[in-house]
Amino acid sequence: MTGPYPDWDMADLEGKYRVHKLWQAEDKDALVARHSGAIRAIATRGELGASAALMAKLPKLEIVSCYGMGTDAIDLAYARANGIRVTNTPDVLTEDVADIGIGLLLAVAREIPQADAYVRAGNWRKANMPLVTRVYGKRLGIVGMGRIGKAVARRAAAFDCEIAYFGTRKHDDLPYDFVGDLVDLARGSEFLIVTLAGGEGTKNIVNTEVLAALGPDGILINISRGSTVDETALLAALESGAIKGAGLDVFWNEPRIDERFAKLSNVVLQPHHGSGTVETRKAMGQLVRDNLAAHFGGQALLTPVA
Repeated sequence: MTGPYPDWDMADLEGKYRVHKLWQAEDKDALVARHSGAIRAIATRGELGASAALMAKLPKLEIVSCYGMGTDAIDLAYARANGIRVTNTPDVLTEDVADIGIGLLLAVAREIPQADAYVRAGNWRKANMPLVTRVYGKRLGIVGMGRIGKAVARRAAAFDCEIAYFGTRKHDDLPYDFVGDLVDLARGSEFLIVTLAGGEGTKNIVNTEVLAALGPDGILINISRGSTVDETALLAALESGAIKGAGLDVFWNEPRIDERFAKLSNVVLQPHHGSGTVETRKAMGQLVRDNLAAHFGGQALLTPVA
């Protein structure tokens, strides 16, 4: 295991397998070398992944089971080339991540954290808080129309938002407008919610040009991967007022995020906690364990990636 899981998952895994806890080892290379001939599976997390270098040290490796939907930190090319199966935990976290996307949008637009601080500080006794931004009926662009993007769209529709989206293709079964150019989507949106998968293909796809098109009344929400947004450009846009604000659950160098974010009043920050509910984390861990059990039981994997 590259990193810990919740206690309920650890207890089950340790009851069924011999678990080598890489994160606890003072000398990680020595631990891997000592057990390389016996390790048949890696249980990892989305942000930790499994590199080609690690997998290459495990000649008996058969499967990498990922606690999380994103597999961009797993070298899938190496896994496929070497017959190593890879699984993840899609679907079970979709609704919670969509919830936090809408929650962040409301928090930024309605300035909910600032309002809380305003009341706590006693400022309400002196004057009414300045007016904020409505979410109802606004133009909302979704960057990536996969499972989470569709779940966000369903929620935004309940706010009577005018929804458009950018992605790899048009979905004929959806009632929303498809925009094939991300800059054009940003230009036509007041809110932009990023739900794309990570990886080289989407790295820094939200860049200076996209943020400039979103404009000084625009709000950016990122619930995808920190790699999808050019953070240098985002920080410059937030500091200069080139966009109105941002709600961020993910960051480029998390958890050691750029300290400038903490100094900004027009950004709401989350610790990559979109799937961080008891219900979803239990379902994610169960799916990891079910995939491992299926593999070692000679059955079809539940959620294969490779």
